[in-house]
Amino acid sequence: MKLSRRTSWFLTAFGVWSMIIWVTFVKNLWKDSGGQAFTGGDHSQPTAFFWIHLTLAVTSFVLGVLVGLVGVRGLRAERGVREQELPG
Repeated sequence: MKLSRRTSWFLTAFGVWSMIIWVTFVKNLWKDSGGQAFTGGDHSQPTAFFWIHLTLAVTSFVLGVLVGLVGVRGLRAERGVREQELPG
């Protein structure tokens, strides 16, 4: 399958965006002071809310990285095709 340059850039940007968003989300989840993520005020007793949202974040992060890698591979393949077409 051949990806267009535009699609490859979109997938790469989506992967980068996904990494930034989900790392920030997990940092904020860890800092939760509202009592949803942890009981007792410290980080010794995570709640179901914490585990569910951590699982969602990790899964989304991994999928974002994979989508980004598809985009990067598309860009590299397109660049290789352009280099082969150059006279020289």
